[in-house]
Amino acid sequence: MPKHLSFTTRWGQYLAARLAVMGLTAMDVNRCLEAAAGIGGLMHRLDKRHRIRAAAHIRMAFPELSDAKLDKLVLESFEHFMQLIVEVCHTPRLVHRDSWSEHVTVNHMGKAISLLNAGRPVILLTGHVGNWEMLGTLMAVLGYRMEAIARPLDNPLVNDWLMGIREKRGTKIITKWDATDRMLAVLSDGGALGFIADQNAGDKGMFVPFFGRLASTYKSIGLLAISQNTPIVCGYAQRVGKGFHYEMGTTDVIMPEEWEAQPDPLYYVTARYMRAIEAMVRANPPQYLWMHRRWKSRPRFEREKKPMPATLRRGLEQLPWMTEELLAQVQQPVHAA
Repeated sequence: MPKHLSFTTRWGQYLAARLAVMGLTAMDVNRCLEAAAGIGGLMHRLDKRHRIRAAAHIRMAFPELSDAKLDKLVLESFEHFMQLIVEVCHTPRLVHRDSWSEHVTVNHMGKAISLLNAGRPVILLTGHVGNWEMLGTLMAVLGYRMEAIARPLDNPLVNDWLMGIREKRGTKIITKWDATDRMLAVLSDGGALGFIADQNAGDKGMFVPFFGRLASTYKSIGLLAISQNTPIVCGYAQRVGKGFHYEMGTTDVIMPEEWEAQPDPLYYVTARYMRAIEAMVRANPPQYLWMHRRWKSRPRFEREKKPMPATLRRGLEQLPWMTEELLAQVQQPVHAA
């Protein structure tokens, strides 16, 4: 449940957020992005805890990087995070039906667009990579019914205001408190249902590979897709070059007939969409939120320093892309930052 905030705290946070956004949107977006990168650099110097965490995660994902390249990537990830805030504030004003093509290039979207144009329900997944808010906005601007799952913020004033920004161009928000019935309604009506799918799912999540390490992942997305016979589109929107310019594309489209042929459909679907999110990150590592605790939860066998259970090993071995090298890697323990 949301935390209870006092009247003063609610209004103080709300007014501070509104004033900050007013200041940001009063400036040219490109100048704002340059300034945001500078603020990100300052955060990088001052926020030791998140700097260390990001560095540990990047080292685990890219062990071949030199120390200099790793440090540069950590800095760039802080810069990107602050630029993302600027982008979210400017997007409702700059991206609309007549202007979106000035800011966005579409690549590798043919199969996804065909599904949407056919009126077929689609689950659209992305990760904390690039500009996930832009992805939802673009889908709505292009005329597709788009509803996204989001956790309500603790401050109801800030929550209602930000939800209004997100819905301004047609992306409807489903909160976790009223999710199930609305999600089923969206799919039954042939709409697109969006998730950010790389959150840590806790000790009881499904552990699938992500950058060669087991990562706890929610089972609910795969269960929803399988139970509703709904294709999964793994898509992204990432900044390209300097300024307010983006590329929207897909790294995978998972069709029902593909998981139906697998020995363990749920494990296959969950592992495959996490593999697709990993591909998004590998294509643009600076634009991933490396400071978020993706590998926080660890499987029980690892916590208890026991061998990997046969059922989990079998699930990994049955993945079509699994290799002996990757199998050996995912069995290594993770010391989460």
